Amino acid sequence: MKKLFVMFCATAILGSLAGSAFAEWSPNRPIELIAPAGPGGGWDLLCRTMQKTLQEEKLVDRPVLVTNKPGGGGAAGWNYLKGKEGKGEYIAATSTLLMLNNLFGKSPLTYKDFTVLANLQTEWISVAVAKDAPWTNGKELFEAIAADPNGMVVGVGPSLGNNDHISFLMLAQKYGVDPKLIKFVVYPKTAAEQIPALMGGHVKAITIGLAEVMEQHKAGNLRVLGISSNKRLESLPDVTPWVEQGADMVFPHWRGIIAAPGLSEEQVAYWQGTIEKMIETPTWKDQLKKLEWESYYQDPVQFATTLAEQTEAFQSTLKEVGLID
Repeated sequence: MKKLFVMFCATAILGSLAGSAFAEWSPNRPIELIAPAGPGGGWDLLCRTMQKTLQEEKLVDRPVLVTNKPGGGGAAGWNYLKGKEGKGEYIAATSTLLMLNNLFGKSPLTYKDFTVLANLQTEWISVAVAKDAPWTNGKELFEAIAADPNGMVVGVGPSLGNNDHISFLMLAQKYGVDPKLIKFVVYPKTAAEQIPALMGGHVKAITIGLAEVMEQHKAGNLRVLGISSNKRLESLPDVTPWVEQGADMVFPHWRGIIAAPGLSEEQVAYWQGTIEKMIETPTWKDQLKKLEWESYYQDPVQFATTLAEQTEAFQSTLKEVGLID
């Protein structure tokens, strides 16, 4: 009896170990980070920051590639990701635009069509004008828009309905300007098109993530008129937030990552563990500081909760301002 009991225990232990080994997962092909917009935009910067950190800190043992798939306000990249069901090597950057596209009826996709992995960072949204533009603050800019809306075209990307667009509409309301008056030009490749358009005089202003124009501002190639932060930033002491310009608006712009649909618990656990290591590395922290991003990590459960809550909040807000029925 004792011998049988020992054999039973040994078998159980071996079976448990075998099950544990079987449950482990790691990438077996190159890892593809999908930026659903052109080079230079916020999603692209996030993917390249991840690529740099994962490789330099040796957190993965497979090559890490960044693929740009612009189009449809992110939908082209997210549709590509959706087609990789069950494949844990495919990850895409995301933001509120995933839910906004759906609310505006531009895409059937929602966060529920994917495997939610992590929220990673947040940044502030800026409004930039040409270096020699006559407007020195938000009040002057919006007065000019109200006086000549057809001549005061604003560049936005990669589509209408994203955070940059909505924050500009909210800012207009704060300055007493009817948001419906504003004329926008959409640049699907975001910063890669918006910045040349501004510097070439094709638009009068652009609404864009701060990281995408910060170096151009510092170099004197354009001028950031204001930002959506709650206070001045140490790295840009000359840029005044809207709250100091008479407009009570604070608007953070977060970005996270989603994976292909149908990932297993083991695949999700692998990425959660890897990401939690990644955000603690010097490389990641240095890059966030360089880009003027703030850490905003949420694990899969927390991030999914945020997505559900913001979808509901955006739907309510958009209805209030008349952008959706």
